[in-house]
Amino acid sequence: MLTRKQYELLVYIDKHLKQTGFSPSFEEMKDALNLKSKSGIHRLISALEERGYLGRRHHRARALEVLRLPDNMAAASQLVADVEEDEDPPAFSPNVIRGDFTQRLAGVRAASDAGAIQLPLYGRIAAGLPIEALRDTSSFIEVPMALLGSGEHYGLQVAGDSMIEAGILEDDTVIIQKGDTAENGQIVVALVDDTEVTLKRLRRRGNSIALEPCNIRHETRIFPADRVKVQGRIVALMRKY
Repeated sequence: MLTRKQYELLVYIDKHLKQTGFSPSFEEMKDALNLKSKSGIHRLISALEERGYLGRRHHRARALEVLRLPDNMAAASQLVADVEEDEDPPAFSPNVIRGDFTQRLAGVRAASDAGAIQLPLYGRIAAGLPIEALRDTSSFIEVPMALLGSGEHYGLQVAGDSMIEAGILEDDTVIIQKGDTAENGQIVVALVDDTEVTLKRLRRRGNSIALEPCNIRHETRIFPADRVKVQGRIVALMRKY
């Protein structure tokens, strides 16, 4: 199972190889995946090599090769090849109408993107710890791609009952889209004073920010805006019964 970024990089490299005949540069890969540094690309490539998806032709520059594709991606690539082979209708069939396969191929790509990917699963969200302290690179959660938007995501386990009226219960796993902005009323991961992280509904009140629980037994907390940093917003919830 590939993470979202591993999958995106493999797709990009495969497409670049088929279009140009050589692998993209690290700078091109960094820009294509919207990463800040090339070190992230090195880690992704190493992970894909370990899983047997990519190989390197040593002593040659820009010499990555795709060794295999995920099953759903390979099926989509084969269908594209079949369509290209059938582009010209037989001369003896005047009633054949040349079709536009755009919709057909778009559906295949959507289907290939509709699988599940692995996201990093951080620790339990509780007061006293910033998100960075919760990072655990050894834990992952499998999430349907249909639940995700653009950008980076991670999972957090919920501790406590402060959000039960929003349907978020203790031990649920919330899927968070990373970002430092949010609209009024959205449920966010908020970092207070660079030390305390909490999952609450965000409300802006002039120069202040209110972090509202969704449980009448808990009080709303209000802070000056410069004491609160948004670290992401909830986009999905997963629960085991």
